[in-house]
Amino acid sequence: MLNPMQRLVAILIVVTCFASCTPHRDFEEYTHPPVPDYGQSDAWVCLPTKHNSSDSVPTGSGAQDMQASAQVDVFYVYPTLDFSGKNWNADIHDKKLNKFIEQTAICSQATVFNGSCKVYSPRYRQGTLASFYTLNGNGGKALQLAYTDVEAAFRYYIKNYNNGRPFIIAGHSQGTLMAYKLVQEFIDTTPLRSQMVAAYLVGYGIQKSFFKNLKPCDSATQTGCYITWNSVMWGKENATVSKFFKGVCINPLTWKPDSAYVDALYNLGTVNHNFEIDHNEVGAACRGGVLTISQPKDKGYRPFGTGFHIYDYNFFYMNIRKNVQQRVDAYLKSH
Repeated sequence: MLNPMQRLVAILIVVTCFASCTPHRDFEEYTHPPVPDYGQSDAWVCLPTKHNSSDSVPTGSGAQDMQASAQVDVFYVYPTLDFSGKNWNADIHDKKLNKFIEQTAICSQATVFNGSCKVYSPRYRQGTLASFYTLNGNGGKALQLAYTDVEAAFRYYIKNYNNGRPFIIAGHSQGTLMAYKLVQEFIDTTPLRSQMVAAYLVGYGIQKSFFKNLKPCDSATQTGCYITWNSVMWGKENATVSKFFKGVCINPLTWKPDSAYVDALYNLGTVNHNFEIDHNEVGAACRGGVLTISQPKDKGYRPFGTGFHIYDYNFFYMNIRKNVQQRVDAYLKSH
């Protein structure tokens, strides 16, 4: 039987090949799922007071969940995980989907922050995968609806949970599309910028022109900046790479935007399909606006076309975890 991460790989192969996830009617012809009420705990995947998979740490990592004593929050937005094609937007009360979100993105991505941050992650009416095929029509409308939820959740978080604490903004793929819009609207040109430790805007093509004040990070301890990369197969940086992925690139093995190759020996740990740590799995270099990845030692990490998109966090899990702590420490020291 496939575990959840292996199931995610299998689903993506099917929908990529056959585009079977496209709804049959236009956006306006569907009844949209109910609007989330962020005053209710069931509208959140992760809250510090809510026990779930965000409290976990990978087997063999030696890591600990430190949310109880954390002085910093993370507002994390998960990626596209509804491939059903039943509607243009997901229902946050879909129990099967919610379980899948916890078993995949929350485990392999959100948990990377629990050593240094209290984890907040809203459920939202994500645009289903087909949204990215029709951005000028139904898909664009679906993604805008998704953003209204994430915006409402962030407003609720700031008003009711934040209490002036420093925070990190993080996302992946569609989650990063939502997160960078939050940063544009609420942080880049507002007083909240002084509270932001950093933004991990991973798995979406972030351009320098997106922000007026925020800059890409240039060291492991810099704060008030953003980190972004998109993983592709080694040597494929000049191949046809989706417009969603090319942009600023920060190498998560050095936390710099340079093009030097960094060997897998500097990779502190990859989280695998079984939520276990594999060591020295991949090396990487920023080239051509993407992060080129050396051949993984474990053949279980399968690319989709030229990309390793779903492994953007997995491949560098322990390096990210360490870096979050470095930036948090640097921020608290300087503030």
